[in-house]
Amino acid sequence: MGLFSIDATDFEWIDGSKDNSEDLCLHGHAIVCIGKCKFEYDATISATALYLLKTLIENHIINTDNQMLPCCGHFMIPNETLDNVTILGCPNGIDWSVIHDGNSVIFELEDGTREYVSIAAYEREVFRFADKIETFYKSCTPKKVPTDEFERNGYIAFWNEWHKRRNK
Repeated sequence: MGLFSIDATDFEWIDGSKDNSEDLCLHGHAIVCIGKCKFEYDATISATALYLLKTLIENHIINTDNQMLPCCGHFMIPNETLDNVTILGCPNGIDWSVIHDGNSVIFELEDGTREYVSIAAYEREVFRFADKIETFYKSCTPKKVPTDEFERNGYIAFWNEWHKRRNK
């Protein structure tokens, strides 16, 4: 079995500050190792964490949806029941496929490289990363929930989906 690790440093909000009660999306410097390949990218890591949580039970196919390390997330679009969210951003970022195969996940990179990792190891790493991101949110001033209904519902759906997937 192969290796997958992800971490992030230099957490900040879009204005470069370490605390901003109005910014809903956390940014940071992401470092990802998939087998022998290493990626580093300044990403919207709150979106990355949610995308990783999604891939614990869903496949993600490269370049068909959001990037795993997205540059940005302009809109959080909630579903009607506020338990899933779609995050739309720009086309910039780094992406790879995550495909379920029995007790493993297969990572497929843009260059065709494939790496197999046990689902148990993958889940531990995704949970560790997601927990690190949530801990940073909790260390900051509480967010001012937007007054705009669409933005508010997007943010509520983001955390509802996060907790639903994290607590499974």
